[in-house]
Order: sequence, then structure tokens, then C-alpha cells
Amino acid sequence: MNVIATTLTTLPFAQFKRSPNFYFVYDAAYLVCALAFVAALHAIGWRSPVQEFAWWLPLLLPIATYVVIMAHVFIHNASHGNFPKSINRIVGEICGVVVLTKFASWEIVHRRHHRYSDDPERDPHPAERHYWRYAINTLINVEKQLQQQYFDLYGDTPETRRHEKIRSALSFISGVALIFGWLTLLGAPVFFVLYLPAFFFAALFVIFFNWAGHNAHEADGPIEPANLDHGIFWILNRIFFGIFYHGNHHKMAMLFNPMHMPVRARSESTAHGERDEAEAA
Repeated sequence: MNVIATTLTTLPFAQFKRSPNFYFVYDAAYLVCALAFVAALHAIGWRSPVQEFAWWLPLLLPIATYVVIMAHVFIHNASHGNFPKSINRIVGEICGVVVLTKFASWEIVHRRHHRYSDDPERDPHPAERHYWRYAINTLINVEKQLQQQYFDLYGDTPETRRHEKIRSALSFISGVALIFGWLTLLGAPVFFVLYLPAFFFAALFVIFFNWAGHNAHEADGPIEPANLDHGIFWILNRIFFGIFYHGNHHKMAMLFNPMHMPVRARSESTAHGERDEAEAA
């Protein structure tokens, strides 16, 4: 029971740092759970309420996209331990299932982003001026930087490289099983008309948020975390918990809504607020 309680209240990076085999256990657990979920649905004769395409399904796409974006917002907060500790990991894992990345990958990669923000070699998604090039590089670099984090902890050797190849394959297989679980639960019409497009739109939005949040959307000026609260950003901040106050977030990551940064803290530009660093050490 203590092991389960610790797992459900500890951020993945802390476990990743303590055990080189963390990901094998983590992804294997996801694979087993996803396959068991699909098997259970088949065993009970589950059929999605929507078996054929309906004209009203596309009308629900904005709502579905909002839900998936909110899952990204919540997994982001869970990565910083911003929910009560008793539920933080659970919220993170649930949102990881929704956004398909799984919580551990999201949290470990995002932690690396904060540590090496805009470092072209070590940031998983260093900002640059061109959005689509940035988007493509983000998709490529996330897996590379996840591997590099392992090498940083356990050394870059032929053995660790073999380890990462196996880990990457297992992670991919567990991800496919997770997708198949969603397809089985939702049925083909809802999966392909709502969930899959919402997943891609949300992913592009999150990439845009990181891109604009580092001021890369401006033609000139420094590329660095910035607070944006004008025009469309004003609206987005109020429906997505202030996510475009990215400058504040990089100063005080423990804020669930960085719009509400304490006045005194705004002048403390060197305070990063990574309260979960002590837990991960």
C-alpha cells in the first residue's frame, strides 16, 4: 500500500531519477491497463452510443477541442505540483490519457524546458520565429530530449542507448494501445470526427502557446518568456487560466493561474518557483 500511495503522490521525474527502469514499469503498466480496458469493453459487449456519422458531430468539435486543451492546461499544472498533493498525480495521469502523451513524458520533458529554456541544444522546444518550423521541430525534439534526459542521469553509453531504443519502442506500443482504447470506447464516428481532430487542434494550440509565450511571434525583439494580454490573448487568458502570462509562469511556476502573480513577486525576476525541485532531488 505504501508503494501505491507513494506512486500516486510523487511526480514521475522523482521516480525516473531514482530508477533507470522507471519507464519500463510505467509504460508496461499503461500497455497492460489499455489492453485490459479494451478486453473488458469487448467482454461486456460495449457499443458506442453513436455508431454512424451524424450531421451534428462536427458541431461539437469546438467543445471537444476546448476539453482537450484544458487537459493540457491541467497536466501542465500537475507537472508543477499545483494541485493538492493527494490528487496531483492522479489528475496528471488522467490528463495524460486524454492528450495521449502520458503524464510522465509530459512532466519530464516540461521540467527540462524550464531548466534549459530556449537553449537550442537542451530545450525540448526552443522558440524560433517561424511557427511551422517550430511546430515540426517540437514534435521531433521532444523524444530526442526525453532520451537525452536519460543519458544525463545515467550516462551516454552503448548500454544506455540500447535501453532507450527499447524504452522508445515500448512507449510507442503503449501509446498505440491507448489510442485503440479510445477508439473502442468512443466508436469510429466520435473518434475520427471529434476526438482525433480535437487532439490535433489542441496540440497545435499548445505549440502556439509555447511559441507566442516566448515572444517568437514578434518580428524582432528578444525571444524569451513574455506576458501577453492584448487582443485574442486577453480572451484566451480568461478561458485557459492565464496561460499567456508565460513570463510570470517562468518566474513562479507554482501559480495555478499566472495572471494572479503577487505584486511583490513580480519584481523578483530570478525566482523560478520550482517547488517540486526538492521532491525530485
